[in-house]
Amino acid sequence: MVTGPIQQPSLVARPRVAHPVGRPADPPPLGLPGEPRPAGLAGDVHALGRAVAVASTEPRWREAVLLRLRPVRQGFAEHVRATEGPGGLYRELLTQSPRLDHGVRLLTREHTAIVAAILAAQQIAERPEAHPDELRHRVGHLLRKLARHRRRGADLLWEAYQTDLGGET
Repeated sequence: MVTGPIQQPSLVARPRVAHPVGRPADPPPLGLPGEPRPAGLAGDVHALGRAVAVASTEPRWREAVLLRLRPVRQGFAEHVRATEGPGGLYRELLTQSPRLDHGVRLLTREHTAIVAAILAAQQIAERPEAHPDELRHRVGHLLRKLARHRRRGADLLWEAYQTDLGGET
């Protein structure tokens, strides 16, 4: 039984920022101007998906994908620190709900695989001779891993905070 308000991801409209001369500009947004986009890592993942979906014949396509990959790498590193760190979410979950140990270990293993997928996509993006389809494949693989990880994490949190088994504390 749900006992509180159901929270939805935060949506914010991100204004376009002018870039200094010599730095690549943001790829043109898809959708309507001012359309809300997810904030944080979810927004960065969304932006990466949009960047890789643009035709690879566009000028500076590879650079745009690489530009969008960097915040995903940084945001995911922050996610790992927030979940696995000494005062992280996983420690809190295991303290309150030891039954979630298997799920926490699975998510922790996924962190390693996702970091490897980010690095693989980055290496392909940095190689100008690499075929665009190879980069699309790597980024698609990364996006699927991130989506699966997000779902599993959400399921684990649901199980931890919405399931009342009684007798655990």
